[in-house]
Amino acid sequence: MRIALLGAGTVASGVVRVLQRNQDELCRRAGRGIEVVAVAARNAAKARQALGEGLPMHADFLALATREDVDIVVELMGGLEPARELVLAAIRAGKHVVTANKALLAHHGNEIFAAAQSHGVVVAFEAAVAGGIPIIKAVREGLAANRIEWVAGIINGTTNFILSSMREQGLDFASALAKAQQLGYAEADPGFDIDGVDAAHKITLLCAMAFGVPVQFQRAHVQGIRDLDGADIRYAEQLGYRIKLLGLTRRSQQGIELRVHPTLIPSARLMANVEGAMNAVMVQGDAVGPTLFYGKGAGAEATASSVIADLVDITRLHTADPEHRVPHLAFQPGALADTPILPMSQVRTSYYLRIHVRDEAGVLAEITRILAEQGMSIDALLQRPSGENDQHTDVILLTHETLEWRMDEALARIQALDSVLAPVVRLRKEELR
Repeated sequence: MRIALLGAGTVASGVVRVLQRNQDELCRRAGRGIEVVAVAARNAAKARQALGEGLPMHADFLALATREDVDIVVELMGGLEPARELVLAAIRAGKHVVTANKALLAHHGNEIFAAAQSHGVVVAFEAAVAGGIPIIKAVREGLAANRIEWVAGIINGTTNFILSSMREQGLDFASALAKAQQLGYAEADPGFDIDGVDAAHKITLLCAMAFGVPVQFQRAHVQGIRDLDGADIRYAEQLGYRIKLLGLTRRSQQGIELRVHPTLIPSARLMANVEGAMNAVMVQGDAVGPTLFYGKGAGAEATASSVIADLVDITRLHTADPEHRVPHLAFQPGALADTPILPMSQVRTSYYLRIHVRDEAGVLAEITRILAEQGMSIDALLQRPSGENDQHTDVILLTHETLEWRMDEALARIQALDSVLAPVVRLRKEELR
């Protein structure tokens, strides 16, 4: 099988190394060889330095994506354009496509998968979610017998490294981010990671595959960790929880939840103990129960592992009848459901609240009265003196489950109390039972 690489960065260099190192083993698995025949790169000299001197370099990405002697196009450029244009051109030219581009598929996946279906080719994207963890194949194939109930994942290594540093070393957010940048875990502009967008791209793809719905990134609720305070990490620890940036999609009677936000998870759960830049995804199926997938979410060879697994799969299926291949999104293209994605106001979950108040009689009674009037009960409570002023205190509450709109109304009333001295901190809590 003849491969064209579009892009010559870190992942491309990992793909070339692993293909060369494991060529014999891959040939035994796939039934034929897999060879990179050319690379499209903006900077040929830099690409040769990264990939070696033996590969032909091209400046014309479109010409390589549609070249007659290429069987599979591997898109490793990132971004939306020109990646979308090139992938669609390759599909129209009858090429299979492998991509690690989660943003491209989250925004344009429906268009790309429909084009692939009509042209009888495969678009494979194992590397787009959780790096080297084979979660796409697990959901699409290994768990095909199950009615999946929910998927939850720590699927951004940068934010997990930052949160681990804040908890373990007591760093504030800015210091933990600077450390992540110094060690190469965070980009110079880390917005996509710390604002939750990267994780939302990934959980959107998992949502489509878990529940057989179209890709709907625009309906996801996305909240990052930029405003997270170290005090909340410490208080959560005292209550038996750890805070993680969690991507979560869940089926309910009303529709499908699709959300990314900082989340309290019980410290006893395996998911809560995923530290550093590692990733983990939990899938709850009706037949198998809970399953956990753990591993490296990024890195040259970890991501290359998933890219090459897709190359092997396509090589095995190259001559198969297109109508009988595994569907791109796990369900047959004509069988996707129109189940609605729930607005955040209709999501049911439980909450962590930190309320900075004047330390005087009756304040806690007022707060609990408002919660009770909104139909909410308290699961746990802490009261801790504020370091700023001995006349102020932090009231920390964990609630039982309620609808988000009820919590919105309760917080508006609590915030209006004269005794409340700062914006109320609200985080969501998931037990992941």
